[in-house]
Amino acid sequence: MGLQLRGRVIMRALLAVLLAVISAIASARAADELLPPFGFRWNDSMARVEAVLRGAKAQIVSREKKEGREVWTVEGLVHPGLKRTLFTFKGGSLFGVELQYEYPDWTIERYNQRMGEIRKYFDEKYGIGKLVSRSHDTDTDVIQTLVGYQWMVGATMLELFYFSAQHDALVFRTITVDYKAL
Repeated sequence: MGLQLRGRVIMRALLAVLLAVISAIASARAADELLPPFGFRWNDSMARVEAVLRGAKAQIVSREKKEGREVWTVEGLVHPGLKRTLFTFKGGSLFGVELQYEYPDWTIERYNQRMGEIRKYFDEKYGIGKLVSRSHDTDTDVIQTLVGYQWMVGATMLELFYFSAQHDALVFRTITVDYKAL
């Protein structure tokens, strides 16, 4: 085999190895990408999100502008216990999705159980979440509890929170799952 032919064979082999490495890195990054729910993608336009929501027969109940961002409150997306969803846009592109779950008939024990189930699912999928909040405030007439966990996945963040407020017989509880592009 001539020197020139051997050089070409080695270059082709190196190129094949390089392409395999690049493909493996791209696959790993894709696996590490956390996508927003409901089939959306980060940076989807407001028009696309609105069209999908309209197609799902969901209703945008408010649109607020806050600190250079626009936040839509949406009701009517079908998912057990989902009360409302907040879509956050920055520069006209999808930047965050917050799912707010409420179960009026549930006890605190059932909320705790569900919170544990969701946390376990995310821990298994994305690694052990970081505890970012744990407070129980009884200093006022309203007893408040907040527990939150966070997962960093590539250039995205996932947060899970449980919040409870109780004043005498009035009780409000919610579980939120918050997806954010960084």
